Amino acid sequence: MKTKRRSFLKGLLGVGAGAAVVPMVANTATASGNKEPSDNHMGMFYDATLCIGCKACEVACKKANDLKPEYGNYDIGGINNLDSTIWDAPGDLSVNTINIIKLYQEGETHSFIKKQCMHCVDANCVSGCPTTALIKQDNGAVTWEEDACVGCRYCQMDCPFNIPKFEFNHYYGKIVKCQLCADNGLLDKNRTACTDVCPSKAVIFGKLKDLKAEAHHRLAADPARYNGQVYGDTEGGGLGVIYLSKVPFEKLGLPKLKNFSYAAVSEGVQHTLYKGMIAPIVAYAVIVFAAFKTLSKNKENH
Repeated sequence: MKTKRRSFLKGLLGVGAGAAVVPMVANTATASGNKEPSDNHMGMFYDATLCIGCKACEVACKKANDLKPEYGNYDIGGINNLDSTIWDAPGDLSVNTINIIKLYQEGETHSFIKKQCMHCVDANCVSGCPTTALIKQDNGAVTWEEDACVGCRYCQMDCPFNIPKFEFNHYYGKIVKCQLCADNGLLDKNRTACTDVCPSKAVIFGKLKDLKAEAHHRLAADPARYNGQVYGDTEGGGLGVIYLSKVPFEKLGLPKLKNFSYAAVSEGVQHTLYKGMIAPIVAYAVIVFAAFKTLSKNKENH
């Protein structure tokens, strides 16, 4: 019996050596390059130095998307020095607020920041959705299809910006987020509700390639005005909403991301692992080997 067990373990050890390919998979996926946005990819460009915090975009967004008014403490960026009796406004994104202006304030330094779905070029939420309820459209919008959604909320876990919100009161588990006005007809007219009404043109709408060119032009023309970075140009493989700001983006609540698509890496790993079912067999063999090795050690100790 012992001889058979040793032979079996040796065989598993030989097979388990193939598990060394797994780290190589991630490296290959990372090096494969990011997806390029289509020529028709629309997006938004928000210049925080121009925003006056009027919240006209919030009002227009709610009206265009038939969202309920929301009341609460105007708590912005974790620093709350505004009286909620003066400002009856939502404090964060929710099922009734899919576009919001927040304020960062520290001493004499302050900046507004606009939050909504980033419509990533290679979106994590789309990659992680098991039922294709989230779709990346050719025009750049990441849209949610109610009929396909099973309410698993993987999109919430996958999104690095914490954007999708789950409507628990909805019978079928509704996911709510900005759809770049694709579902209310404005996108078909090359418009979005929030950019239509911005009085200072702090947020503008257009083709993503044109918006990126404009952002880099402003940065080059007046570098002292900004922090030296166009956020969303490469972060996460590229975003459909890009930013300029004087204040560091991390302080405005925008996460520091690598310059590659996390969705591309995860998909590359999955596709390589499951190709021909070879890697799952290898992985299983390694697990079995580890289990037998542990059992053997336990028996020897006893």
